Amino acid sequence: MRNLRKLYFLIGIIFFGVISFSVYADGIKLRQIQIEPVENNWTVNVSYQIDLLPELEEVVKKGITFHFLTELNVTRGRWYWFEEKPVQVIKNIRLSYHPLTFQYRISAGGLTISAATLEEALIQVGSIGGWQVAELNSLENGKTYQGEVRMRLDLSQLPKPFQINALNAREWNVSSGWHQFSFVPQYKNTTNK
Repeated sequence: MRNLRKLYFLIGIIFFGVISFSVYADGIKLRQIQIEPVENNWTVNVSYQIDLLPELEEVVKKGITFHFLTELNVTRGRWYWFEEKPVQVIKNIRLSYHPLTFQYRISAGGLTISAATLEEALIQVGSIGGWQVAELNSLENGKTYQGEVRMRLDLSQLPKPFQINALNAREWNVSSGWHQFSFVPQYKNTTNK
């Protein structure tokens, strides 16, 4: 009898471990981020892997538009005052499905591209390149800055009935969480003083 309880206990641990792993496997994961000076601007290239649960995939296939927000904050601490916040930007990327054309559409800032499958569309949503976030002179050369970036599904942009469901269901909370990083801007100042 005692060995049987131990067996049930081990099976329970394995079962809950598999469930917690599968929940963790879905969502948004940061793959890489790069901040670089391009001409007179700071440009961000960021890549995410996005995995949606089957329930959310069905919602997209029914024609509900998903808004993915990518948020970037750059700060620099100062001993004499509050921290400096030279960069606080948000990029909105919309994902929708059009049943008449059997195409997924990804829209961001006036640019719209199509994808044949949801997997292709999620790769496009998660690949942000050439995002101009600040002017070159807004970050001081050689100073250390702290940055944080995240991507999340914006629940406030969903239709009202889905917002109510999203508040009560954990699978709707699709986010990468904040990822912190530090960097030191290095660029050549091309302006004449």
